[in-house]
Amino acid sequence: MSEQPFSLAIHGAGGRMGQRLIALSHRDPQLRLQAALEAPQSKLLGQDSGELAGIGRNGIPLSASLENRVDVVIDFSVPAAAAQIAEACAQRQIPLVVATTGLEGELKDRVLAAAQQTPVLISPSMSLAVNVAMNLVRKAAQVLRGVPDGVDVEVIERHHRFKEDAPSGTALRFGQIVAEEMRQSNHVHGRHGRPGARPRDEIGYHALRVGDNVGEHTIVFGLMGETLEVTVRGHTRDSYAYGALAAAKFLATRKPGLYSMADVLDI
Repeated sequence: MSEQPFSLAIHGAGGRMGQRLIALSHRDPQLRLQAALEAPQSKLLGQDSGELAGIGRNGIPLSASLENRVDVVIDFSVPAAAAQIAEACAQRQIPLVVATTGLEGELKDRVLAAAQQTPVLISPSMSLAVNVAMNLVRKAAQVLRGVPDGVDVEVIERHHRFKEDAPSGTALRFGQIVAEEMRQSNHVHGRHGRPGARPRDEIGYHALRVGDNVGEHTIVFGLMGETLEVTVRGHTRDSYAYGALAAAKFLATRKPGLYSMADVLDI
């Protein structure tokens, strides 16, 4: 453990998650907020980040660029901005925790490329409980893959009405874990009409968008005569913020490379 707190920059500091990171890092003696970053066109630029986060004035205004070196950056922004901060961190060899969801294609490749020059941790979910659940799902899939009559796997997720991507990146990761262990190759998103009997190689995904649900995932293993379910529910967005802060403390002293929440939890 470092004797001095790690200096921290939050990228996307004006958003809901950014504000919670500001508030929670303020309580953590191992972290010291040094920069609060927002998009160049943001109307929040110049505002005191502490006042914005509801913890009182902290003297750190929201800015569009990282002027001073920090020990670690947490990114909770949007895919295009995440790719930009990843390249900036790579150039300056600053460790980066990427908590932005919806990264795909060229933008994801740009984030992953930064790991060649600096430590990068990327995860579909920062939640500690979700990542433990992923470990449990992998173990269940390993044990059940040889069941003679087969196992039907469905992934059900719920999120708030404002979420733009579906299924969630976390749901897709759960499905990927099952597919790696049980060899399902047919990923189906919802069903309608008369699709016929369920194929053995299928994983079904179902995305619900309701109210202010911060995140809920259930992985169903359906056997003949019984069912196993692994469910994880987020009660507040703080679950993601606490996980991101734990990831930041883990990553600040690592060598360049690509890391995950499994590394943070040592599972």
